[in-house]
Amino acid sequence: MNSADASTARRRATFRQLHAQGCFVLPNPWDIGSARYLQRQGFLALATTSAGCAWSEGRPDGAVSLQATLDHLRLMVAATDLPVNADFGDGFGATPQDVAEAVTAALDTGIAALSIEDASGLADAPLRPLEEAVQRLRAARAAIDRAAADVLLVGRAENFFVGVPDLEDTLQRLRAYAAAGADVLYAPGITTAEQIQAVVAAAGGKPVNLLVGAPTSLTLQDIAAMGVRRVSLGGALARAAWGGLMRATDPIQQEGRFDGLQAAASGAALNALFR
Repeated sequence: MNSADASTARRRATFRQLHAQGCFVLPNPWDIGSARYLQRQGFLALATTSAGCAWSEGRPDGAVSLQATLDHLRLMVAATDLPVNADFGDGFGATPQDVAEAVTAALDTGIAALSIEDASGLADAPLRPLEEAVQRLRAARAAIDRAAADVLLVGRAENFFVGVPDLEDTLQRLRAYAAAGADVLYAPGITTAEQIQAVVAAAGGKPVNLLVGAPTSLTLQDIAAMGVRRVSLGGALARAAWGGLMRATDPIQQEGRFDGLQAAASGAALNALFR
């Protein structure tokens, strides 16, 4: 085993161990600098954000190609020594076979996990039919089992994220994804203790990922006490960075004032951080 293969195996084993007990935060950097900063802050693993990646390229979320996503994953994996969980959209394929081929290509980037979501992208039917979503997840599972069995598969039920906040359907989907081979279950958009507890119960002991993309009264300790294994931030950190840019530039453009630069990080501090 060469050093690159050994590093990949180590990161994947570390990531699996993180899911064995307790609760950890899985922040979502969008470029090399933010990834390295988060590692230096002491986080134990990272996850990519399709939205943050898209915005950094001047595109809306969902408009980044498979090849560009693979290139981004390679950059992020190479940026730090931490395990990287890939936000892999719907699997980049019209058919389950296409999903399997895309997942196989993603595994070659060195990621420790990847997620497959069930959103359709269609306004009038934003969720894929359950059986179709299950077939796509099974295809991803088979691809992982063939090429990199130590990679975790995350099954995502997008109900609350796409405007279909049906908790019972969410739970049904998550149970089906667990049966199809998902190692981790994820229902982005749930926010209440009742919803979170219901998802944890439906997971049947499998690790649950909770998205915290906005301020909440729940603390990490509260979330851990409900049985959640990991907390991701989605595009929130990228949105926070974009918010800083907007707050800095809007007063310049609208009023000719430079007050928005007061909160800017020190150039010397940033140079020292990356030196």
